[in-house]
Amino acid sequence: MGEQRVDVVVVGLGPGGEHAAIKLGRAGLDVVAIENRLVGGECPYYGCVPSKMMIAAAHVVADVRRVADFAGAAQVQPDWAQVAKRVREEATDDWDDKAAVERLQDSGVTFVRGTATLAGPGRVEVGDTTYVASRGVVLNTGTAPAVPPVDGLDDTPYWTNRDAVALTELPDSVVVLGGGAIGCEFAQILARFGVTVTVVEVADRLLLPEEPEASELLEKAFAKEGIQVRTGVEIASVGYVDGTFTLDLGDQQLSADKLLVAAGRRPNLAGIGLETVGLDPDAKTVETDERLRAGDQLWAVGDITGKGAYTHVSMYQAAVVVRDILGEDGPLADYRAVTRVAFTDPEVASVGMSEKQAREAGLDPVTAVGDLGARGWLAQEEGLIKLVVDPARDVLVGACVVGSTGGEILSMLATAVHAEVPLPTLRSMHFAYPTYHRAVATVLDDLP
Repeated sequence: MGEQRVDVVVVGLGPGGEHAAIKLGRAGLDVVAIENRLVGGECPYYGCVPSKMMIAAAHVVADVRRVADFAGAAQVQPDWAQVAKRVREEATDDWDDKAAVERLQDSGVTFVRGTATLAGPGRVEVGDTTYVASRGVVLNTGTAPAVPPVDGLDDTPYWTNRDAVALTELPDSVVVLGGGAIGCEFAQILARFGVTVTVVEVADRLLLPEEPEASELLEKAFAKEGIQVRTGVEIASVGYVDGTFTLDLGDQQLSADKLLVAAGRRPNLAGIGLETVGLDPDAKTVETDERLRAGDQLWAVGDITGKGAYTHVSMYQAAVVVRDILGEDGPLADYRAVTRVAFTDPEVASVGMSEKQAREAGLDPVTAVGDLGARGWLAQEEGLIKLVVDPARDVLVGACVVGSTGGEILSMLATAVHAEVPLPTLRSMHFAYPTYHRAVATVLDDLP
């Protein structure tokens, strides 16, 4: 086994790992970047990018169907083939990472396709080669779809998100197992293209980490679109016979042509040699400090840090790591204003703490909830804004927006949470009429 000395090794090339490798390579360091799947990770091939392309198509279909509510009559004949073609050709390059690999190499990075194993501080093995990094290793191994331990499930040809984004033909019916963001997004996409959809969630509501008011509005929206939702259920077993899936829920038997498992994610940490760098080999996440340091000559970014399984968090963390490795000044990692959006219709967008999380953190939060005001009425759109305040400091610590542009309305609230803008300052602002974000002013006035 030969040794090769370099400056930095990046293990795993999701968005954060890829970003770190490119920045460090452009800074003149000798960087080796290792990936056993597609460079770019889940986001550009199986997650954010293709799914949002599908969502955009589903939104257009739904908008046409709403013409009768506003301006006359219209008909739409959805064609999934066109969506599948765009995903394959425009979003994923037919699941080919050639362009991403070339981007790395153009930045001076040496790319290695293979499975990496940690072999001690600053040491990474790939096949017969051991890379010895003088500065250290950046770990970004990401996550994979989690599969719940349901009797019979492993013996069926279920789908995960990786199968769903590659669909070329749609089934007549689907059961979506999981009511998180991924499950809810795909449920609505498929339903709007004519698939009969049932969402099954073991928790007592959809989007469990978000505010209960948001879950209630989303379930109401799903009901209007004919999406059946079963929450708070136990799944006794899953079977598959003659092309049909059957889920035993005790009080109900659900049958469908396909089963999409969207029950969360599991970290890709097993068997990567964590024990060789003093970490727990059975860990669910990699603990890091404010510089994303996880140990001697080791940094970790992305989903495996447990700070939010979002592309923007991984990229944010990678920037902190790059500065640390290069010895540059800059802000340390700060997670008080992490943003997240479920791109359903309506969107469910949140920042910082929910009311429940604020109470669990020892705060005594005050909250207020309001609708989308005049703009929501003009557009005949149901939605809400919820603000979570720490009264001891008179600042927002969290917010939730439900609406067609919830993720965009959230931006000003994210700024307020991150910058700890005093409530009197927010109340003194001008809010353009009749925008959606003007509803923030009304909710601010409703705070105790």
